[in-house]
Amino acid sequence: MDLHFGDSKPTDEERAAVDALLGPPESSWEGAARDEMRDADLRWARGGREARDRRELLLPGLHAVNDRVGWISEGALDYLCRRLTVPPAEAYGVATFYAMFSVGPRPATVLHVCTDLACTAAGASELCAGIEGRLGPGSGVRVERSPCLGLCERAPAALAIKAGDPVRTAVSAPASVETAVLAASAPDSAAEEPPAATAVPQAGNPSLTLLGRVGAVDPSSLDDYRAHGGYTALRRAFALGPAAVIREVTDSGLLGRGGAAFPTGRKWQATASQPDHPHYLVCNADESEPGTFKDRVLMEGDPYALVEAMTVAAYAIGAHKGYLYLRGEYPRAIYRMQYAVDRARERGLLGDDILGQGYAFDIEIRRGAGAYICGEETALFNSIEGYRGEPRSKPPFPVEKGLFGKPTVENNVETLVNVLPILTMGAPAYAAIGTARSTGPKLFCVSGSVDRPGVYELPFGATLGELLELAGVREGLRAVLLGGAAGGFVRPDELDIPLTFEGTREAGATLGSGVVMAFDGTVPLPRLLLRIAEFFRDESCGQCVPCRVGTVRQEEALHRIVARTGADAAGDIALLREVGRAMRDASICGLGQTAWNAVESAIDRLGAYE
Repeated sequence: MDLHFGDSKPTDEERAAVDALLGPPESSWEGAARDEMRDADLRWARGGREARDRRELLLPGLHAVNDRVGWISEGALDYLCRRLTVPPAEAYGVATFYAMFSVGPRPATVLHVCTDLACTAAGASELCAGIEGRLGPGSGVRVERSPCLGLCERAPAALAIKAGDPVRTAVSAPASVETAVLAASAPDSAAEEPPAATAVPQAGNPSLTLLGRVGAVDPSSLDDYRAHGGYTALRRAFALGPAAVIREVTDSGLLGRGGAAFPTGRKWQATASQPDHPHYLVCNADESEPGTFKDRVLMEGDPYALVEAMTVAAYAIGAHKGYLYLRGEYPRAIYRMQYAVDRARERGLLGDDILGQGYAFDIEIRRGAGAYICGEETALFNSIEGYRGEPRSKPPFPVEKGLFGKPTVENNVETLVNVLPILTMGAPAYAAIGTARSTGPKLFCVSGSVDRPGVYELPFGATLGELLELAGVREGLRAVLLGGAAGGFVRPDELDIPLTFEGTREAGATLGSGVVMAFDGTVPLPRLLLRIAEFFRDESCGQCVPCRVGTVRQEEALHRIVARTGADAAGDIALLREVGRAMRDASICGLGQTAWNAVESAIDRLGAYE
């Protein structure tokens, strides 16, 4: 390993931020005051394999500096790299990979204003213009136009982050110029966010399975959670044993809820049977698909359910360490989950001897930093390990070589929370919900031109029309986007599509992660498609040529089409089809493979440019 450090030095504040995470340096190589007797030769780094194994702390270290100062200077980066024995050039590549970090000077306060699909439809452009007019260059606030903040039910949305010790955050949603400016100028004085239950229009309905506790329990109280059935599933898991737990999950027919719909039981069994150890469990809570916010609501409203579900999954696959990779744009969810993990550990529900059963398992929360691609499982592994969040080629698959090269199960929040009712009601009763090929309840994130946006729980098999009727779809419906930016549009006369994996597939659409975004005639469809293209161009990691180049060409063609109409657009539409096929066939991961979906569906189903 060739380490080349510059002459820049960290400030006292930057040094303190790193030391608070890593502890004081132990040698002058790491930055301690030089001791001539102990460290006579600074050409040698000490620590060897132990130091290299600490590379996984690179992302938390970057967060520590960025949180304290607001940006990451060359001196701070060099100091962090010395402490971790990481080449600064590689760490610079990691720091610049994430949208929430800055390696150039910027004000301590950054106001992220969402300009993605739901917020664009709710007037984000006018909101941004008003905020930028109010917060000039001398305001001490940097305004950044942001991809989806996961607050679609309260669009338009803004998130203020003020660096310091401690870092302070404030959410403004629905945001006005006044509330967003207040959140940025005085985060501590901003209005408190509404309870998570306000995002659940069905809250209080006794038939709810996954959302039943949201609004009914105090999310901070472990005792309240247990009084409402909490930890019943984990006790049954210990009574059954790991193999029987996997069999229950397999017999339930549970499919992954992140979009790929892979059978969860098969994934668990494949990992549990691997002779290589240790095994890891990773919960993907980095839901960055525009229009998706269900996992946020679960974590904010029922955090102990996720802790319990992760413990059950870990026991089944033989994992003793779990990572919860959580969006950096979710400050309240981060706080709620960290609090829940700490309380569970204090009460013997995490740690060396869970419930006196002799099983050891613990959870570490890792914060993302604004990279949609990290929703792809192998990119997420790279991010945790301290590398750029770029997808890996498969095979080998994560069940064989995943996090740190070991067998790993990766599931999203909704998938894991479904495990609890499977164990409490039994696999046959769970499988009786929904349809034969799509079993159980499903969460849908409804936003856009509806009167009651939010997270809805319905059994698989309900139709799109039934869901929109619950949400109060407005007159003049023009199109519905299923599956988010990676999904596709359907027409108003196609609302009888059954909301199942097989039903949407047969209709030429996709269920994806459960996004249902309605748009009426007041929303300019070409502008939405251009925003989708901009999103994929921004979020492409750049690793493979089809995606890196194709997303740029797609955006360029849409810009030209928006400026023209009719026959003039025919050549660019043909180009879009060719580029789209290349991305779908040759991209390494799902980002490039789905980047053309929404545009294709808008052209073919909606006649967007006719």
